[in-house]
Amino acid sequence: MSLVRLNIKGISYSQTQNGAYALILNEVDGDRKLPIVIGAFEAQSIAIALEKEIRPPRPLTHDLFKNFADRFDIVVKQVIIHKLVDGVFYSSLICERDKIEEIIDARTSDAIALALRFQAPIFTYKNILDKAGIYLKVNPKKDDEEQDSILVDDLIVEEIEAASLEQDGYKNTSLDELNALLDEAVNNEDYETAAKIRDEISKR
Repeated sequence: MSLVRLNIKGISYSQTQNGAYALILNEVDGDRKLPIVIGAFEAQSIAIALEKEIRPPRPLTHDLFKNFADRFDIVVKQVIIHKLVDGVFYSSLICERDKIEEIIDARTSDAIALALRFQAPIFTYKNILDKAGIYLKVNPKKDDEEQDSILVDDLIVEEIEAASLEQDGYKNTSLDELNALLDEAVNNEDYETAAKIRDEISKR
């Protein structure tokens, strides 16, 4: 399967999920966008890494991981978003130490926060982009003017979230099944999935 390189288009507050943010990844050699719902802490961490002038007084969790890795000569070479199940993205960190490569499982939001700190490229597989990628009707002139902004226009976010809702895999799931999935997600510390399931339960 061929890999497609992505870069970060921006972040915006999610209109449909309380306390969540929409992270938009852009296909480097194409026009498709890959929207990913992330938590507030991860959004803050990514935003701080994007805005190089902002330096927190104490290291954030992802900064601590970077400092720890630097101390022990561990380098994150790249991040690969390798799987999409029920609207949840799964990612891997490709790390290297003493010329030995290791693959570490990670939440996509954490993986991207670390990729920014290690200046590592972000990739996904073509079949994932074919499945979850969307085209946005963005005014090219306005897009160029806002190139340096990490905040995405609300109209773009509404379009992203409308497209994301079409891909939601929980619509045909019963309430009992949703509650069981919620318990499983919390036990696995998969809070991105738990937030989505909780919002679906609230809608019912």
